[in-house]
Amino acid sequence: MVSTGGERLQSSIMVDHDMNDNSSAEPVVPAVVFDWAGTLVDFGSLGPVAPFRSVFADEGVEITYEEARGPMGLAKREHIAALTQEPRIEAAWTSAKGRPPRDVDIDRMYDRFIPRQVNAIQDHATPIPGVPAVLAALRRRGIRVGACTGYNRPMLKALEEAAREQGLYADFSVCADDVPSGRPAPDMALKALQNLGITHPNRCIKVDDTTPGIGEGLAAGMWTIGVTVSGNEVGLSERDWSALPDAERTRLREAAGRKHRAAGAHDVIDSVAELMPCLDAIAKRLENGERP
Repeated sequence: MVSTGGERLQSSIMVDHDMNDNSSAEPVVPAVVFDWAGTLVDFGSLGPVAPFRSVFADEGVEITYEEARGPMGLAKREHIAALTQEPRIEAAWTSAKGRPPRDVDIDRMYDRFIPRQVNAIQDHATPIPGVPAVLAALRRRGIRVGACTGYNRPMLKALEEAAREQGLYADFSVCADDVPSGRPAPDMALKALQNLGITHPNRCIKVDDTTPGIGEGLAAGMWTIGVTVSGNEVGLSERDWSALPDAERTRLREAAGRKHRAAGAHDVIDSVAELMPCLDAIAKRLENGERP
């Protein structure tokens, strides 16, 4: 069910826009909303993993890289809360502390997580190869570029500053602090579209490397594209990915693609570098009267 916040946002954005109105010179796809880490920057979405692991280690509970990645895409406090609900982690916590985790524990870990994540962002804001060229191509076509993230406002501010120093920016970014409900609710994507001046999300595209982010795009009524190789599902640096044998790369790529398609993605790509042919295909489907 769409959140109350999402319903309020939906009320000001038309989901069933009349595609027969050709009076505007607006592109067929007027906007693309991207996730940040693992999609635009930070190949492998590595930035959040160490901070998540470290705040649990502070509590005497070790979590694996794979466990830390599990809820990726959620707002970061919700991510920590989701980790405490994982059966193995909850059992390890109870063994270490003699009781299950509580809200006060989640709040304490989140408070410690914030500065660690802000520091980690400085080292993980490198644009994923091909992204700057794709954003430039979108802007040449008059397509607006939005972004959203499970980071909070201080984290997003650090990320935007670091990315802009490398020539990468979105026209408008939304973080989990800005809306009533985080992913997979549609609130962030819809707020991004509102601020980009878009009134028809069913002509727009959401690009994300996580299943909550795909859910967000679908809940917003957008075309949704999953990112496999550069994102959280594969979870490897560009160097480590390139060092893999071809057969292993194929296995990981296909596994990530299956997960994204199962979550409802309309298409999947290795990275944003492959976006433009997908965008053109969606534009043709829109011209043929299709909806997401």
